[in-house]
Amino acid sequence: MSVRARVVQTWQRLTKRERQIIRIKSIRSGDGVCRFRCKIIMGLVQGKTPSQLAAGGLCAGSQVYRVAHLFLDDGLRGMADRREDNGEPKVHARYASELLTIVAGSPQEHGYLRPTWTQELLILVLAERTGVTISVATMSRLLKRLKVRLGRPKPIVECPWEKARRDRKLRRIRRLVRDAGPDEVVLYVDEVDIHLNPKIGLDWMLRGQQKETLTPGQNEKRYLAGALNPRTGKLTWVEGPRKTSLLFLQLLYRLVMRTYRSARVIHVILDNYGIHDSLQVRLALATVKGRVKLHFLPPYCPNHNRIERIWEDLHANVTRNHRCRTMEQLMEQVRLYLKTRNRRGRHAYPRVKAV
Repeated sequence: MSVRARVVQTWQRLTKRERQIIRIKSIRSGDGVCRFRCKIIMGLVQGKTPSQLAAGGLCAGSQVYRVAHLFLDDGLRGMADRREDNGEPKVHARYASELLTIVAGSPQEHGYLRPTWTQELLILVLAERTGVTISVATMSRLLKRLKVRLGRPKPIVECPWEKARRDRKLRRIRRLVRDAGPDEVVLYVDEVDIHLNPKIGLDWMLRGQQKETLTPGQNEKRYLAGALNPRTGKLTWVEGPRKTSLLFLQLLYRLVMRTYRSARVIHVILDNYGIHDSLQVRLALATVKGRVKLHFLPPYCPNHNRIERIWEDLHANVTRNHRCRTMEQLMEQVRLYLKTRNRRGRHAYPRVKAV
């Protein structure tokens, strides 16, 4: 007699209440294992063979037979997930906490030569610290559950200032942004490079296929100098063929004479790049009699310049993997993105004609 026929016989010997419980659990049981097993039994009872269930993508054929034998041996009780009888799980709260602690560091802090983590090395270090050894499959599931991702580290340069001095400077800048008067404006200023040779970035692709990005070979560059108002989110920018003090002065002229001509004082927060503090800039600032005040960030602190996020979005949405053949085409897309962002007051996806 086939397994399916034996399952049908056992099903007929169940009480009406037991059959109803299996039907309900096959649809909405909170236990995924129990729901899966009940679905298999319902499929066999409805006339499907193990091969048909496996072909339908529910599970492998061997699993159908295993669940069928559980049902034949124990009836309704065989549908329950009995892994709770295995004792206390190895992966307890302390183990997960230790994992989060060591992932934030480096294997070299634990005496290993390798500078990056692998799942096998995580298991070794955690076994030393907790006395618990798990499989690679269990570690993979735990990392996914804890939302630990495999990513690319961000290269940084450490600020040469002492931490106390750096923090004092940053606090003064935060107070300036917070306490500026109604006739004052505070702006974050920085420049960005636009390359005709596209920056290469991540993109979704079909398995076994790799997208291609055509590069013109001979690179061209344009530069933007921008000023972000953190209160309104408005960006003011100018364009130029070279990143010099002249580009920076063009931006200051637009701020003083056009965008914020009624402001008594324009506070400019910026980095220590040489074009911001040249003799040419100092002479120009003297002519506006204190209307423009420069506030320099500590060295190598780009995360505290809010305009950097706009430049990151610009690269992600325009210059990365772009398909423009000429610099003018690329600059048109740059302008469209920044104008759309200004109009919306936040990041947006501008529409263009399909190419």
